[in-house]
Amino acid sequence: MTTDQNFAFAYDIFKDGTSKKLDVNATSAADKASSAQGFKWVHVQGNIDQLRSVLNEQDLDPLVVNALSAEETRPRCTPSEKGAILILRGVNLNEGAEPEDMISIRIWVEQNRVISCGIRRLKAIDDVVDMITSGRAPKTSGDLVAVFALRLADRVEPVVAELNEQVDGVEENLADAEMPAVRRHLAEIRRSSIILRRYMFPQRDALTTFELEGFSWISKLTLSHLREAVERVTRVCEELDSIRDRAQIIHDQILDERAEFMNKQMLVLTIVAAFFLPVGFLTGLLGMNVGGVPLMDNPFGFAVVCGFILFVFGIEYLIFKKLKLF
Repeated sequence: MTTDQNFAFAYDIFKDGTSKKLDVNATSAADKASSAQGFKWVHVQGNIDQLRSVLNEQDLDPLVVNALSAEETRPRCTPSEKGAILILRGVNLNEGAEPEDMISIRIWVEQNRVISCGIRRLKAIDDVVDMITSGRAPKTSGDLVAVFALRLADRVEPVVAELNEQVDGVEENLADAEMPAVRRHLAEIRRSSIILRRYMFPQRDALTTFELEGFSWISKLTLSHLREAVERVTRVCEELDSIRDRAQIIHDQILDERAEFMNKQMLVLTIVAAFFLPVGFLTGLLGMNVGGVPLMDNPFGFAVVCGFILFVFGIEYLIFKKLKLF
């Protein structure tokens, strides 16, 4: 398969699982007749102008062209009389990219034709092309949509599993790890899971809508494949919820331990201050520069005051011990 960022290809796919590569320029609506024994798949990748240029040659409704070439998209399904617009998302596994920077695939599907397009390269498309070229092509257009959804799930599941393992690692090493580093790591995990969840839940709803729309050209077998795709996406969504909740629990645990540590430190400071408060009052009182200060002329006055201070310390120690302050 070409490695160019901008490209287009087309296949005539037959019901026996075989296929024939076509010239994209020859896949207009006038060429539908040859799909009686299968369907056509046209894929376009490039910038918005390139997408529009190819889509305008495919005899599509302007609303469909606008939906498939929109600048910003979210997972959704918009059925129409002839077919449906499906917007799905897959993890970004391109070199140097973040997986949660998800890539959209825009699909128009009808009985004898599937047109897909995207702006960035998506590994799941390569998976589907490999299936087709190896003689394991989906036999109907609905099956191709199910395969798209399953391959997208295949690609996102390892990413979610990696997030799960990271949370497990944080839990196991929480006692020995440095808290600032742990908090940063947890924040990154939560950010990734929230971004993935933001797209996976609407993706599940989009696939469910397509499954329940009841197109006459979608067979029971295809429906079962679509249900499997919905189940896979649902499991991914549940795992993301679990990761987010576990990360929140660990974060709360860290905050609780930090608050407990601070409380202990404050308790120590409070006890020290309480120990010296009566003594500070006593020494301040005896240090007043006025007449009549007790023991001022007594040669043993300093020793008496020190002994009284130790006596006060002892009384305070017994009181604090009884109050279980330490």
